[in-house]
Amino acid sequence: MNPSLKEDIWRQFGASIDMLENAIKLCPSDLWDSEKNFWYITYHCLFWLDYYLTPKPSDFSPPAPYTLSEFDPSGTKPDRTYSKKEMLSYLSYSRKKCLGLISSLTEDIASSRWINDYKNYSVFEILLYNMRHVQHHTAQLNLILRQEIDNAPQWVSVTNIDMKK
Repeated sequence: MNPSLKEDIWRQFGASIDMLENAIKLCPSDLWDSEKNFWYITYHCLFWLDYYLTPKPSDFSPPAPYTLSEFDPSGTKPDRTYSKKEMLSYLSYSRKKCLGLISSLTEDIASSRWINDYKNYSVFEILLYNMRHVQHHTAQLNLILRQEIDNAPQWVSVTNIDMKK
């Protein structure tokens, strides 16, 4: 796959992850586990980020202490509230996974199918879908921050994390 295209995908996907990180860091502790569900929106976003970065969805298993609760069709939340530190750790894990997948893209990998019970996308398309999902929930978190503390992180144009590191 064209190295320049992979770099462009990473710069934008990485920027979406950076924006999510900035929203998490800005969230005050009294808002984290409030009726606004900041922690849960964060967890939901990170869980699906991780899942959609798994080339074979049937092989997905989140790292400890996270569970497969997001697959529960009844919408049951995890058994406990995850801390901001835990969510930032999960974000770091997923950022590395994202960078690894994008770095390893070849034409064959990008065009291979990512299939679960609800989606049948190319790996390239699930990357775009995933980036949109991260940005959607980051926007929700930024709206909550703006409404509750009258502050939100600034737009990140491109990630400052070099793909070659």
